Amino acid sequence: MEFDELSQSGIRRVADYSPYLDQLAGLANEMGLKQRSNLVHLERCLHTEWSLGQNSIISWTPVDEGLLVLVVPHYAIAEYTAANRSDEEIATTVSARFITELISGDRQLTLTQMQKVSRLLDVQPKLIPLRQPLSTHPVEIQIVEKMIRRYGINYVASRAVTLFDIVGFGLLTPFEQMTQLNSLSYSLNSAHAKMLELDVGINFARSSSGDGFYIWNRDHGLEANVNLYHFMHIVLADNAIARSKTTSKAVPRLRACFHVGSCYEFHQAEGLNPTTHDFIVGDVTIELARMIEAAMPGQILVGEFVAEIQTDSLSSTSSQINLDAVTFLQRAQGNLAKLSGLELSGERVSAIKCYLTGERMENGDFTIRRIQIKDKHGLSRTAYNAKVNIYRDQAQPILLGIEDKKLVPQRQSA
Repeated sequence: MEFDELSQSGIRRVADYSPYLDQLAGLANEMGLKQRSNLVHLERCLHTEWSLGQNSIISWTPVDEGLLVLVVPHYAIAEYTAANRSDEEIATTVSARFITELISGDRQLTLTQMQKVSRLLDVQPKLIPLRQPLSTHPVEIQIVEKMIRRYGINYVASRAVTLFDIVGFGLLTPFEQMTQLNSLSYSLNSAHAKMLELDVGINFARSSSGDGFYIWNRDHGLEANVNLYHFMHIVLADNAIARSKTTSKAVPRLRACFHVGSCYEFHQAEGLNPTTHDFIVGDVTIELARMIEAAMPGQILVGEFVAEIQTDSLSSTSSQINLDAVTFLQRAQGNLAKLSGLELSGERVSAIKCYLTGERMENGDFTIRRIQIKDKHGLSRTAYNAKVNIYRDQAQPILLGIEDKKLVPQRQSA
């Protein structure tokens, strides 16, 4: 693309070509046309190196001539991280932990780091010549990072994910399955819009589970995870209101799980390009899938976890804290003030209470019940039963989840 083609319509064509370059449209005063054209050229070169999904791009380094990228066959990452390698193989190659660190967080390396990594992996960096050197503009760096991630695999050590599952989905007709998935999708979009109206940030992504959706917040940190938990409440509330207004099978009955754990994020190949939306798979999705099998219709389960979570991803004074599920729920309850003013079905929400259930003690307090779930593989895990009560000014409260006394006794442990 020649520079003189980058008129306003040209900027739109740039955005159409790369899903990340749409950020450039509002930066006319900050980034020149040559920079934009430079990034379009880089996107095309990365696409070539990706080779229809045959390769994965791990790291990048800016140099005077352009960009150095580290490109490896997609199967090489699996070989590096294989758990069944012999001691001799590990001694002569890099560790799985080293590869995991490479595909975690920011992908930009210094030139010295790039040279060291290329020697360890025995892979020669590839030079992508650019029409002009990259600048240090933060938006430009951010876009390059997103480009690299789109053509690679990303590891996230602590990701909050919720799973919505449609009860009895396999017994429905294809038309009913379609309408119920569409209804759930609408509830997701409606909840997202309501949170944005209250200026509660959630950059949510979704991936189909077949019977429902995995949902996660692309943003990181404690606040992002708490926002996702409240997002789950609003989705379930929207679904409950819709169910109360229909007698048909157009609206699904749901059950839901929430968990925090590690995962890999990637973009599948779709035709000749990687998809613009990402997918996740890992410990967190595996745990959610096994928990949901044991969940009762209408139940909300929270997995037992201890996760290292950043307190504030946007603050320069942010820190990492170890947070378990019980403490996380306490943080979530204390964070509900930001949802004041929320309206559901035209009624203002006056209060929301979220808690983990248990038995009532003599002093009036409640225990928190640990539920032992054993899956079909004979593996056991611990989960908690969650309840959410949403009180509205002029309408009946919306009570989500299952009461503790209704839980199946053989799955409980105090």
